[in-house]
Amino acid sequence: MAAVTLSSCNMDYNEYTAYDKEYIQRSFAYVGGLMTMIYNDIDTDWGNLSGAMLSSATDESEYSHDGNSVEDFYNGNWSAANPHQTIWTSAYEGITYCNEVIDNWSNLDFEQFKLNLDYEKQMYLYKNYVYEARWARAYFYFTLLRQYGGVPFKTTNTTGTEETALPCSSADDIFNFIAKECDAIKDSIIEDYSADKELILAKAETGRANKYAVLALKAQAAVYHASPLFTQGKSADEKKALWAAAVGACKELIDAAEAKGMGLADDIETLWATDYYSNTQSCKEIIFARRTASANTFEGYNFPVGYSSGQGGNCPTQDLVDAFECTDGKTIAESDLYDEANPYDNRDPRLTKTVVLNGDAWPNDLADYSADHPTVETYIGGYHSRTGNAAGKSYATPTGYYLKKFCNPNQILRARSGVAVTTSPHGWLTFRMGAMYLNYAEALFQYFKASGNGNAADASGSVTFNDAEGQPQTVAVPASQTAAKMASKTRTRSGMPAFAIGMNNDEFWAKYKNERRVELAFEGHRFYDVRRWMEDGDKFMNIHRMEITKNEDGTFTYNKVAVTRGDGQWQAKWNLFPFSQTEIMKSGNAIQQNPGW
Repeated sequence: MAAVTLSSCNMDYNEYTAYDKEYIQRSFAYVGGLMTMIYNDIDTDWGNLSGAMLSSATDESEYSHDGNSVEDFYNGNWSAANPHQTIWTSAYEGITYCNEVIDNWSNLDFEQFKLNLDYEKQMYLYKNYVYEARWARAYFYFTLLRQYGGVPFKTTNTTGTEETALPCSSADDIFNFIAKECDAIKDSIIEDYSADKELILAKAETGRANKYAVLALKAQAAVYHASPLFTQGKSADEKKALWAAAVGACKELIDAAEAKGMGLADDIETLWATDYYSNTQSCKEIIFARRTASANTFEGYNFPVGYSSGQGGNCPTQDLVDAFECTDGKTIAESDLYDEANPYDNRDPRLTKTVVLNGDAWPNDLADYSADHPTVETYIGGYHSRTGNAAGKSYATPTGYYLKKFCNPNQILRARSGVAVTTSPHGWLTFRMGAMYLNYAEALFQYFKASGNGNAADASGSVTFNDAEGQPQTVAVPASQTAAKMASKTRTRSGMPAFAIGMNNDEFWAKYKNERRVELAFEGHRFYDVRRWMEDGDKFMNIHRMEITKNEDGTFTYNKVAVTRGDGQWQAKWNLFPFSQTEIMKSGNAIQQNPGW
């Protein structure tokens, strides 16, 4: 194991070097270093594909650098020989470290430190490592499931051909393992590190997984397990039972978290503010964020071309912009408030918090950096436009928009006289309450729909399901927790009207999918949502840009332009990733390739 320096805010450990078991046993910190390795293997997407996010493989954005490997996901250039297996590599590395901690380093007593004044505090934190490792191992398997379905499964490490020849366990078996693990550790793992900070060396270890992260993983995995991608071939009763289990898991999390005082932050922007890890409002909503070291790389990838070192990056599509409703809660096609000449007026406030629009004074340093162009100009011939832009940059936005969400507007990318380069913390939103309310809404809706209710979004009542051990459980869903009300929470937080009562199932499902698309934009959900639903994949293949023309009187004309990706046809096999041909060969064909690949 290599020397590792903790480069995030997850934990406060010094540099360590791990050599063997005897070396590890010499200090609490060395075991803590293994936990750092585990946390660092948890996925993020700050532009993993040379700056491109997975959002640019969907209809959320288009990457401004032509030829980037993100295009493989829609032009058909990914395969067993080009499998894009980043998650495979990091997840199995993480699983291996988790197994090591669980099997070999979870029952030490550090006899040599018993006389130290901080021994009890050190042991309090140390004894929690095994539960953190079990949570992380279950999480890594979830990330593999959502990409591959069934995968090779191990809960202890082996070597040589025994390790490489593991066959794939079924997705059902691994989903069940996740649920059982979460149930097994939820009452043992530390519930709240902030509350227990006096017992853990006076450090607010809020970057670690706690009880609510365990419940969130169980709920998220249950929703995926019940989704169409993973229920192919099952009977209607089996599908309904899985949605019932998802209702139970989601309700367990929501009720426990709300009892703890968690819920939605007042303003969604606080979730990616530079103090997201300590701000009272953001901490109220964030269940677990994968923290990364202070940097400005993400801003460098995504700030407008023509500003400092901005590279354009993941540019929101017109399709995403159109998904933001008007302030009356109607789509732009339905609302009388929509004005084609002023298309960004009277829109969902989340639009301007997610997307940089033509005319925005953003980032905050823009005016000082370029006094002649103090606002973003994405119109034809504008300074930050791909067509005729004065900066001569070829990577300016192709869509007419730049990305604002997750970017620090105060970031300085290039030093100049009197101005220094800046960096800031970033946290990938692995689990947050806004997403969990939407998960709960989906589970409720699908369960009551499967029960034959024509207005499933407004239904409530008793839901019976089998827990991870196969024991029947019943939860009472009150009228205050209908699918429509749960899905309305993120809307009303942003000043949008709640969903109307009385929508039929088709109406609600369309509204729900759109709300999820808007609220969770660029958080990594849409890439997998469309796949697990097994619908809307064609939308990834046919996107739209906005062509803006500046008129002589200073007004603008807006023209939507259709763009076809690849051959324009979504392929069903893309719902799951291909296994690497190398891994198949190493396994002696114990791993069987996913259908269609």
